[in-house]
Amino acid sequence: MRKQIAAANWKMNCTYQQGEQLLDEILSANIALKEHQQTIFAVPFPYLIMAKSETENENNYFVAAQNCYNKKSGAYTGEVSAEMLQSIGIRFCVLGHSERREYFQESNKMLAEKLDLCLQYNITPIFCCGEPLNIREANTQNSFVEAQLKESLFHLSDTDIKRIVIAYEPIWAIGTGKTATSQQAQEMHAYLRSVLAKQYGAATADAISILYGGSVKANNAQELFSCPDVDGGLVGGASLNAAEFVTIIKSLK
Repeated sequence: MRKQIAAANWKMNCTYQQGEQLLDEILSANIALKEHQQTIFAVPFPYLIMAKSETENENNYFVAAQNCYNKKSGAYTGEVSAEMLQSIGIRFCVLGHSERREYFQESNKMLAEKLDLCLQYNITPIFCCGEPLNIREANTQNSFVEAQLKESLFHLSDTDIKRIVIAYEPIWAIGTGKTATSQQAQEMHAYLRSVLAKQYGAATADAISILYGGSVKANNAQELFSCPDVDGGLVGGASLNAAEFVTIIKSLK
């Protein structure tokens, strides 16, 4: 079975003390994850070591960075490299979140460079893709998201493409309270898998976990995650509430 993943994206939220308490509350639920299940906490850079310390004795619980830079090292004040993340034992990194694309003008080409560096340093990229509202209303979301995959991922080898996780996040459903219906989520996830299958073959496409991101909550997680091509979620606001996120973790297939 593909990895089923509950990934928390804290974004720019929580003080150090609040983050520590949040992790303590979630981990105190003592959810025994099955071998094919993972929980990942994407926390702000200052909390990476704390979060890693909190989770390191927990089975199948991991920590992710929310971003990294597209250069190996150098005079880039304020940036963080994949090599730095590897050096503190971080195993995952979120790349291409819609907020990074919108506010920081991250291009598909830049994201391809970030992907390569993460893979070079044995960090699993959680690659985000998804369409804004005007694209969805024009019914051109498939070609829009397909271009994101092709321009950022399709230079990867058959071996390396299997080392990434994809998160589909309809931008119109992030923080808006709107959620893609389970049917819309399944349709897009199946389409993404078909795009991967055309390039890499069905067996490879079937091995890649595709998460749904966009107002995932305790009350809709089970329905979304039950879709055959939805392999869990990249969760924003609801991941800041321990009880909500515990329910979301328990909703994994």
